[in-house]
Amino acid sequence: MSTRNPIGTIRSVLIVDDSTVQRNHAAELCQSIGMRIVHTATNGREALSLLAGLSSPPDLLIVDLEMPTMDGSQLLERLQRQGIDIPILVASSREHALIDLVSEMGSVLGLRVIAALKKPLSAEGLRHALSHVARAALPESARKLLAFTPEDLAAGIDGGQIHVHYQPKVDVRTGIVRGVEALARWTHPTLGAVPAADFIRLAEQSDLIHPLTMRIVGDAMLQAASWMAHGLHLSMAINLSPQLLDRAELADELIAAQESFGLQAAGVTFEITEGSVVSSHGVALGVLARLRLRGFGLSIDDYGTGFSSMQQLARIPFTELKIDRSFVHNAHERNNLQVILRSALELGNKLGIATVAEGVETLEDWRLLRKFGCTLAQGHLIAKPMSAADLAAWLKDYRLRRTDLSAPDIEDVPDSMANL
Repeated sequence: MSTRNPIGTIRSVLIVDDSTVQRNHAAELCQSIGMRIVHTATNGREALSLLAGLSSPPDLLIVDLEMPTMDGSQLLERLQRQGIDIPILVASSREHALIDLVSEMGSVLGLRVIAALKKPLSAEGLRHALSHVARAALPESARKLLAFTPEDLAAGIDGGQIHVHYQPKVDVRTGIVRGVEALARWTHPTLGAVPAADFIRLAEQSDLIHPLTMRIVGDAMLQAASWMAHGLHLSMAINLSPQLLDRAELADELIAAQESFGLQAAGVTFEITEGSVVSSHGVALGVLARLRLRGFGLSIDDYGTGFSSMQQLARIPFTELKIDRSFVHNAHERNNLQVILRSALELGNKLGIATVAEGVETLEDWRLLRKFGCTLAQGHLIAKPMSAADLAAWLKDYRLRRTDLSAPDIEDVPDSMANL
């Protein structure tokens, strides 16, 4: 077995587990992949006492859940209260749902929970978890918020610093690329690439979301028209911020853009987050009604993350149901996610609207989506968001890998052919 650490920055670990067998097993695994310093503790209190006495904190915590004196969930709460910021891997022999619940609790508290694993730990599972540590283990100085202002963003919108990347949406049954989602990207002249979540939040807080969105709408529709002129017909999905739905003139602006680029309205879908339509008033509902009457598609984005998903489907004539990645990623490993995912897909199919799964990263999840009857999928298994120029090159290469996605699973093959 290789002794090379998969993440060079992870050199020390604290394993908190009351089981001597499991603790020693985890220690051996950590040492086998190159962690030179291994600390151990039998419960949460002992772990906190050890941390207080160390000259430098470990690079990783592996925390069991069921322990005497102070269990794993209590330890996470104490870590948060004491401001101890160390990447955490939660491990337990309990059911996946409970392990995931504690992991989610830690993340909500602001802790860097990198993985939630079922015991006994394996070298493969530990390596996979550590592959996500690089970003989580960055020092605070490297993770500080980028110092940009509304004036910077306004200058970026006007000065051509904002551009669009496109993420393919692929037919789950055939593997054919049916469309793309347009995603805003900002390259600051001195700060470089700015995280989209950060500058979109700033745009919403500083009344810049309208010019930012119209810039994306214009660029995306121009690109769709260019593709169409070259014989490439891809549907275009564009995100609309909840704040924009308050603009009574929004529908007119979007219709004018569509007409100016000579696009068919049916080839454009506007994605609206589920939360943005929970308390929609007359103006917002009127905007959505006008867009739908014109022929645009309407997608309910991040489906399942709010509290009134089915109510929104009943109120608004959505043409697409987009399932949040939290219900898709690694669903093949978790029965509870499979139940939720199947129910959402069956609901969309019964309503006669397209279903889109986002966050597809593994072939196993892809096959599960096909088995459950999902319409479209997007995610890193297929492709990351990319520029229009890169998309053209990607499409040529994708034709060679499409057979891997469209090949039938063994259970899809008729019994008469399965043994050939």
